[in-house]
Amino acid sequence: MIETDLVRALAVAVGIGLLIGLERERRKGDGPQRAAAGLRTFTLVALLGAMSSATGLVWLVVAAAGGVAVLASVSYQRSRDADPGLTTEVALLVTYVIGVLTTSLPAIAAGLGIITAILLGFREPLHRFAVARLSEREWRDAVLLAAAALIVLPLLPNRPIDPWGLLNLHVVWRLTVLVMAINAVGYVALRVLGARWGLPLSGLLGGFVSSAAVIAAMGQRSRDDARMVSAAVAGAALSSVATGLQLAIVLALTNPQLLSTMQPQLLAFVLIAAGYGAAVGWRSLQASESGPALSGRAFDPRTAFIVACLFAGMLLIVGVLNRQFGASGALAGAVVGGFLDAHAAAGSVATLAQEANIPQRTGEWGVVLAVTANSVTKIVLAAITGGWRYCARLAPSLIAMAGALWIGLLLG
Repeated sequence: MIETDLVRALAVAVGIGLLIGLERERRKGDGPQRAAAGLRTFTLVALLGAMSSATGLVWLVVAAAGGVAVLASVSYQRSRDADPGLTTEVALLVTYVIGVLTTSLPAIAAGLGIITAILLGFREPLHRFAVARLSEREWRDAVLLAAAALIVLPLLPNRPIDPWGLLNLHVVWRLTVLVMAINAVGYVALRVLGARWGLPLSGLLGGFVSSAAVIAAMGQRSRDDARMVSAAVAGAALSSVATGLQLAIVLALTNPQLLSTMQPQLLAFVLIAAGYGAAVGWRSLQASESGPALSGRAFDPRTAFIVACLFAGMLLIVGVLNRQFGASGALAGAVVGGFLDAHAAAGSVATLAQEANIPQRTGEWGVVLAVTANSVTKIVLAAITGGWRYCARLAPSLIAMAGALWIGLLLG
């Protein structure tokens, strides 16, 4: 290693050791029963890892690791009666490994050191969250999401598997994982923030679960209590902010070129939703009522599976229609699919445009038609669940958002 790299590695190692050691020092206690490792020990262990790695001698790195492991084992034997946990001992080994990484990957080592300190420092909140706040169903959902993203997705082939070259399971499942992740983020935000921000914020966050579900739930709320119509309309309108953002993410995954073309329309779509919702329901931000519970869990695996099947099915349908009837068939498929799910329909058309099965311009038409059809579905839902008063106040925002897409399409 050159001198500047060595100095940087040693500096990062010292910083990491001090950061982790400071947290352990605060918890080691006093007197004869105090823990063995604290500020100085962790700093020295991080330095040991950096110096042994800097020599380039593998045997020295391994020998030093063995020495740290022996010291950690002795420390555990000494303190296990008072504290049977292994946190400090494991943290000591982790600090050594991070010190080794500072010579080759200093930025990653620094990040890992910060993450380690955070995990150690937030012991009580994390324990309380795991034991008291996290339900068994939410834990299973977290494991399921991790399995879908980290096990299933890498195993799927990233190429078309059908005879027509249309169906890419990797793209389909990536979109499904994204839907589950967005739903989970929205659910966690609702759990953490609670009800004090009122219906508008509940609608905004709930839109990441399902904008159509938000509109239906808000409609029911407005029907139950006429005084809450404005707040319900605000929440329903703000849920479409999530629709616009999710649509942009879907296009980024399936057809970045189409996203670049449609950026102004999508920005206008989101701004209209946000502005209309804020204008209608700004007073409700101070309300104490909670929004309707949109989901009893982070996400519904059945819904995610349906999204996957829906996206794959529409991709095939739109592709077959395009082959049989040209661009007009693909657009017809986008309209039919849009009544059910705007993101799946738009994603299928965007994928076809990306793979040059249809022109990019036809892909843009398909996205606009899918969102328009979905807006019709939302208006019908609003009328059924909330009545004409609720629907009449919400419909202008949905029409204006679809209109922004049409204006951008026609002017483009």
